[in-house]
Amino acid sequence: MSTKALIKSYQEFKSNYAKDRSDLLIDLVENGQHPKTLFITCSDSRVAPNFITNTEPGDLFIARNIGNFVPPFDPKAEASATPAAIEYAVSALNVENIIVCGHTECGACKSLHMDIPEDNVEMTNVIKWLKFADTVKNKALASVGDKNPKALYTETEKLNIIEQIENLMTYPAIKRRVKEGNLFVQGWYYHLLNGDVEYYDHVEDKFL
Repeated sequence: MSTKALIKSYQEFKSNYAKDRSDLLIDLVENGQHPKTLFITCSDSRVAPNFITNTEPGDLFIARNIGNFVPPFDPKAEASATPAAIEYAVSALNVENIIVCGHTECGACKSLHMDIPEDNVEMTNVIKWLKFADTVKNKALASVGDKNPKALYTETEKLNIIEQIENLMTYPAIKRRVKEGNLFVQGWYYHLLNGDVEYYDHVEDKFL
């Protein structure tokens, strides 16, 4: 979308939605945000959390990054946005739910199986970021092999969601609150083509 189109779209938002829902916007300013759900998803432009969940401003606390990765808790690691967002949502906002939402046709998951030159300075941070999912890559290859790329990518996308849920459980506050029964962590697999969502059943260890 061009800048001109974005400006026009904003003007429509201001004259329609902002006007019709002024009561909601005022309430969010006067009383602050109180989201119940932390929604961790991919930066992919085709994945729109509020659109998918049909929610309003203030309903979701959203953390987005390439591949919906969750770096494991590491008190010695340099500060980064996703761990900070997770800790803030869980310990400051006291969300009750965490959803890790992966999706079909994920570029990050496909990139795990591509050879990106280590000396590509323009992709320095992408290369470093993808290393968080090296385990996912290896598990997918061990599970389905590399003969069928489509099957490999799908398996990678789903295993990635499970891996990030496991990484979430390394955070002290999440581990404590899940044990206390006041925080629920779940995984969603969103289909870009038709809007379907599969959820991960940890008891059966599969997506339904």
